[in-house]
Amino acid sequence: MDSDIIIVGGGAAGMVAAYAAAKSGASVTVLEKMSRPGRKIMISGKGRCNMTNLKDWNEFSEHIHPKAAFLKNAFYNFSSADTLEFFRENGLETVVERGDRVFPASYKASDVVDTLLSAAKKAGASVMTGSEVSGIFRDDDIFTLDLVSGKRMTAAKIIIATGGLSYPATGSTGDGYRWAAGFGHKIRHCFPSLTALVPADYKVSGGVPQGKGHISRDLTPSELGKALMGNQLKNISLTVNIDGHTVMEEFGDADFTDGGLEGPAGFRISRKCVNALENGSKVTVCLDLKPAVKQESLDRRIENLWEEISVDSRSQRKSQDERFRILLGKLMPSGLVNAFLRYHPGTDVRRLGKRIKNWEFRIAGYVGYERCVVTAGGISTDEISQKTLESKLIPGLYFAGEVLDLDGDTGGYNLQTAFSTGFLAGRSAALK
Repeated sequence: MDSDIIIVGGGAAGMVAAYAAAKSGASVTVLEKMSRPGRKIMISGKGRCNMTNLKDWNEFSEHIHPKAAFLKNAFYNFSSADTLEFFRENGLETVVERGDRVFPASYKASDVVDTLLSAAKKAGASVMTGSEVSGIFRDDDIFTLDLVSGKRMTAAKIIIATGGLSYPATGSTGDGYRWAAGFGHKIRHCFPSLTALVPADYKVSGGVPQGKGHISRDLTPSELGKALMGNQLKNISLTVNIDGHTVMEEFGDADFTDGGLEGPAGFRISRKCVNALENGSKVTVCLDLKPAVKQESLDRRIENLWEEISVDSRSQRKSQDERFRILLGKLMPSGLVNAFLRYHPGTDVRRLGKRIKNWEFRIAGYVGYERCVVTAGGISTDEISQKTLESKLIPGLYFAGEVLDLDGDTGGYNLQTAFSTGFLAGRSAALK
């Protein structure tokens, strides 16, 4: 055999699996199809890389979907605190920001990748880049892997850590799902998560969905979209309504970009919205620009501001519309005023408070795998041992990372899930 363990995929889960397996005494080879490992890590957090989140399990698990309990054993074997210690021991300093989010002190994702790769190699793992696997087979307890290059390799155990479908340019093209299905595993429906939601008429196409709600990010924004683009909203709330029923509310920050509605709060609601759109449901999102202010208090504030503007000598020669714009500029970011007026023509002072606290967007679609952060769905965890991450169907076959039917909210939860499952799969495969 070429190695005791071959790991397919050199991302976050694959490299930690290699480290854990090699540290446990196994001979390990990582096969990575791209020219260098960790390509997806390189773009995480816009290149800053939110490595993990330091919340304890009870709070951490609230951000994992769809079955957080499956991750519990892996998390306790390699927690976010263990991740922090791992990087420090391997020379990478970190900083903790608001919300218990951890970043490299350099704010360079490349430093995270370099540290992972160095740790795996120092532990004794071999990393082969540019090594794309075309097929995996098992015969007489031996796994055989065929490479696109024509090379054939064998191992006693295999760890599939190929990632999902998000950002295919980084090498995540769903190979792991195909191999798992070939071994008899069920694949839960996959869909983009932590992605931009596209309001109706945000693009020049009129917001008409392509396929099951996918709207390409490359489409040119409409005039309405351009009016919203570039606005970064702080301390707002987003309420999701599916087929007329309120299903969730998120507080925090949100951004309007060339893709649509994004930012931390936008990403947190995207999973439920995308799933609903794919099921044919109608989705609306209500934006509250002043969630900390009650309706009555906001109405009084608007009345007082309007009176101040009306009696101000500087406003005497201004038209009613110009005064109204001044009022809006005191209640929301100035860059948002034009978009607000486009969405709410004819709004007067009396109705303004309700519009500010209930700005409704019909969601026409979403940006797909080309720019989503993570893939929801994947290999069913029902057929995988929670204690070891070994297949219940095929002895010696293990899974780790995004390829599993596990995904998290934005905030470091997905990378920690990759680290935890990678560590448990690697150590379990080596020790068995």
